[in-house]
Amino acid sequence: MNSASTSPALSAETPLLEVSNLKVRYGAITALDSVSIRVFPGQIVSLIGANGAGKTTLLRTISALHRAHSGQILYGGQPITSLPPHEIVRRGLCHVPEGRMVFANLTVLENLQMGAYLQKDRHAIARELDYVFKTFPRLKERLPQMAGTLSGGEQQMLAIGRALMGQPRFLMLDEPSLGIAPLLVRSIFEKINQINQDHGITILVVEQNANLALEVSHHGYVLESGRVILEDSSQSLRKNPEVKAAYLGGH
Repeated sequence: MNSASTSPALSAETPLLEVSNLKVRYGAITALDSVSIRVFPGQIVSLIGANGAGKTTLLRTISALHRAHSGQILYGGQPITSLPPHEIVRRGLCHVPEGRMVFANLTVLENLQMGAYLQKDRHAIARELDYVFKTFPRLKERLPQMAGTLSGGEQQMLAIGRALMGQPRFLMLDEPSLGIAPLLVRSIFEKINQINQDHGITILVVEQNANLALEVSHHGYVLESGRVILEDSSQSLRKNPEVKAAYLGGH
């Protein structure tokens, strides 16, 4: 699997994604207030926080589905704040949205093919498809099935697989455990870790299951009311008494 990129190679000391002083408003409501995060190549970074904290808004703004009021987003050292969404995808930054958003009336195979719509190399597409089947064998069994008839867990596999078909360098996952049977949740997170380790794909994950998110990630940010109130290594956040009390069930 070859990660797409039109940007020069970065060292491990240079952020692949850098968000600086980002402000986003919905009318008079400030959804993000001076948010700054950095994600380095090869990392898994988690964003945790309560509902309404601004996590999904941050991902949607990075993807250009929302426009920033002010601030800057750098990807691969280049500003992307004013780019259209398809150009951001072309640069290798792919977004798996909350709720999965699979094409319910298309088959599993057609959904995966939609993920490769920017790819021209048939051999590369075939390789990506093989990798998706290796990662999610269940999808291969469901190829002719309509995506809308899949279980929640299978739809999440399909949504991630569709994003992988775009040869991402950077993958953003919004609530991958939402609406999935508990037995499948850990499996999904194991696959996220596998994708990161297999190909060094950098991953930014928004997740309400803070325990699992911090378990698989290297670094974490805590958002509250549109602001970053804490950042640290995931291991340190899991030990932080305030984080444990607020997000980890007091464990």
